[in-house]
Amino acid sequence: MPDKPDPNKLKGPGGMTMRQLHELVKQSAARDRAGGRVANKLAQKPNRWQRFVRYVWDKKRG
Repeated sequence: MPDKPDPNKLKGPGGMTMRQLHELVKQSAARDRAGGRVANKLAQKPNRWQRFVRYVWDKKRG
């Protein structure tokens, strides 16, 4: 049975080691949790493009 490769030596996208990528993902997830981002997209305020599309769609239907 082969041994697992060392994550400190295994390169991933962008030439970063898998360990570095893991740390960046952990930091990003912590920022998202601390920022109070809403997991449900429907609960977030729609952006300008979404509002425009809904406006045009409603005008077309009515």
